[in-house]
Amino acid sequence: MLRFMHSSFAPCFVVCLWFTATVAAESGTKVLLQDDFQREESQSTQDEIGNGWQTNSASRAAGNKQADLDDGALHIYRHAVADHGVSVTHEVAFKDATISMRFKIGPQDDLGINIADMNEKSVHAGHICVAQIRTGQLTIKDLKTGQMKLEIRAARQNKSMTPAQAQLVASRTKKQPIQLEPNQWHDLAVEIRGDTMSVSFNGQAAGSFTSPGIGHPTKSRLRLAVNRAAWVDDVRVVRHD
Repeated sequence: MLRFMHSSFAPCFVVCLWFTATVAAESGTKVLLQDDFQREESQSTQDEIGNGWQTNSASRAAGNKQADLDDGALHIYRHAVADHGVSVTHEVAFKDATISMRFKIGPQDDLGINIADMNEKSVHAGHICVAQIRTGQLTIKDLKTGQMKLEIRAARQNKSMTPAQAQLVASRTKKQPIQLEPNQWHDLAVEIRGDTMSVSFNGQAAGSFTSPGIGHPTKSRLRLAVNRAAWVDDVRVVRHD
């Protein structure tokens, strides 16, 4: 049938095909969060990220600023008085999703993409799973059935973990060596489907891990967990229905 089309319609036909393919690729998904941090703060002494973001600075850093909107990106850094790493949070509800962003960390830094359900009472602070990124190592953890399960966490704190508990925690963690240039921007995608979490950097697969806690059905909070410092930008969360 294409042979009857006038050549002037060819560009439109190509565009239509592209549009149809794009719509098909996006079907069954929903964008839950999208943020490029292109805004200004009204003051410079306390966290004021906006767009639904919250931090733990009030409870963990005596209210001191630990998140700064700087030149269209979010700079997260731990204050000297903080007794805990920085947690920058946003409410997002999904079972399966892809979380993508640009990020930059130094050689001693790390960035955690931590997923939580604050209604899950079998674990400490709602922890479900996490992808922790350093320039030389990717760590994926099932926190729900591993180290944040209440009885296991209590045993760790009391230094009374049994060999069986230690073995269980180890089985809920996967570490993968990677090589990321420090202090350079990188693209990150963390995909959760069922009980598998997969991570890619700059469009290249870096590692995946399958564990039962990752499949927790009612994930509700995204945490950006930072122990020293990190930059993030262009955060996007897409739910897979």
